[in-house]
Amino acid sequence: MVQGMDLTAPIDAYCERIGTGFWAESLNASSNIAFFAAAVLGLWYWRRAPARDWPSLYLIYLVGVIGTGSFLFHTFANRWSSLADVIPIAIFIYAYFGLALRRFVGTSRMAASVGTLGFFAASLTGEPLLASHLGSSAGYVPGLLALYAIGAHLIARNHPQGWPVFTAGAVFTASLAFRMVDLPLCPDWPRGTHFLWHILNATTLGLLLVAAVRGAPPKPR
Repeated sequence: MVQGMDLTAPIDAYCERIGTGFWAESLNASSNIAFFAAAVLGLWYWRRAPARDWPSLYLIYLVGVIGTGSFLFHTFANRWSSLADVIPIAIFIYAYFGLALRRFVGTSRMAASVGTLGFFAASLTGEPLLASHLGSSAGYVPGLLALYAIGAHLIARNHPQGWPVFTAGAVFTASLAFRMVDLPLCPDWPRGTHFLWHILNATTLGLLLVAAVRGAPPKPR
């Protein structure tokens, strides 16, 4: 955190917000229920899975945290709530990438750790290069590319979780598009499109949770 940063400084970054009230982004705020629905779906699958693994359960709870953080940001709309919004998302991206390398691709724990660190470094390097064209959405592009790359790799190997991961990438593409056009379309669509980012992003996370649960290694007998 930058020294002296005012964590209560207001942020007005979305089309729907035209005031300073708690419910000034009522549609953006209420659409976060989609994240909780995704978490409930993941938990439903987890409770019925033959192999209940802790990494999948942590990811399920993390999706609930993502929904909470996003709700806080679209109601309080300041710097501290922005951190509550973006930090859980970042944790999910890198945690799931590591899990996918280990569980789906079949790498060793060391290779999965090194690969995740490399992905983190590449994301930090690539984001500034993309920001001039994609703005604040640039940070999500590495995760999108990772979904397509891992999904395509798994499909080529006939892995059962290949299509769910690849489909999550396709849904996330549409989700990111709605995030990017929120402000450009604002004059013609005053409510904005950011709420669709929430709904489709939650759909993406739900697909990934189901893939993680279904792909869990069986318990030894």
